[in-house]
Amino acid sequence: MTVFETVSVWLRDLLLPYGGTGLMVLAICDSSFLSLPEVNDVLLMTFSISHPEGMLKYAVLTTLGSVAGCALLYAVGRKGGEAFLRRRFKDERLAKIHNWYRRYGVLAVIIPSLLPPPTPFKIFVLSAGTFGISWTKFLGAVIVGRGIRYFSEGILAVLYGPSAIQFVHDNYGRIGFVMAVVIVACEVVFVFARRRMRSIVV
Repeated sequence: MTVFETVSVWLRDLLLPYGGTGLMVLAICDSSFLSLPEVNDVLLMTFSISHPEGMLKYAVLTTLGSVAGCALLYAVGRKGGEAFLRRRFKDERLAKIHNWYRRYGVLAVIIPSLLPPPTPFKIFVLSAGTFGISWTKFLGAVIVGRGIRYFSEGILAVLYGPSAIQFVHDNYGRIGFVMAVVIVACEVVFVFARRRMRSIVV
């Protein structure tokens, strides 16, 4: 058994009695100051397989926990994140992230929230606060990104059972990439349609 599997089993057994509340607490920790790659995803799917009727609740609570954890990091970024980031990362990397925000806006939060480790999602969360991304836009982006991720996993777990966990684990990168492409495509269509409407009105 790998370290990842050992930690997942231990946390599953620890949090199982607490159901959705345990998932939410874990999501808060994972999205703020701890790093537990994929453990949230595995436990959400495990709980959804064991109790399909509770899948919506599990997905909602996991999403809310992740949003709360990200909000803590965002607040840290607002109150002095630049100094922290400069101690941890090279100026060139921070400049790239800043340019990413200026060019893509909230997509700079949504897309990393869908991608698997080792995508440095927490850097983007801290940077959102540091670079002054508005609270409402940040919150909406995290809700969309994490909501898509966790609800999709819950649905797969209910439909396909234990095999869904292995499928997601083996193909998480591809799944995240496809979701990111779909979101970008929707954004492009939305922007194009809005410009067309403005040109018609004018």
